[in-house]
Amino acid sequence: MNVEEEVGRLKEEIQRLGQLQSDGTYKVKFGVLFNDDKCANIFEALVGTLRAAKKRKVVTYEGELLLQGVHDNVEITLFAPSPGTAPVATA
Repeated sequence: MNVEEEVGRLKEEIQRLGQLQSDGTYKVKFGVLFNDDKCANIFEALVGTLRAAKKRKVVTYEGELLLQGVHDNVEITLFAPSPGTAPVATA
C-alpha cells in the first residue's frame, strides 16, 4: 500500500471511530485508533501514517510523535473535506 492509499484508509477509520463535529471535522483519540483491531490489521505503522497525514494537512494533533499509553488521550482531528471534493466512502 502506498502512502496516499494509507492516508485514505486512515481517513475512513477516523470517520468510523471518531465523532462528527458541527464544523464537519471528525475527532478521535489516539488510543481509540491504536487499540482498534481493524486499524491494527490495516496499518503496519499507524504512527507513521498519522505523521504522513499531518504533513499533508489531512489531520492535526498536538506534538510530533504519538506513543501508545503516553498519548492515548491526544485528540486527532480529521479536517472537513474541501468544497467540491467527494466525501470519503465508508463501508
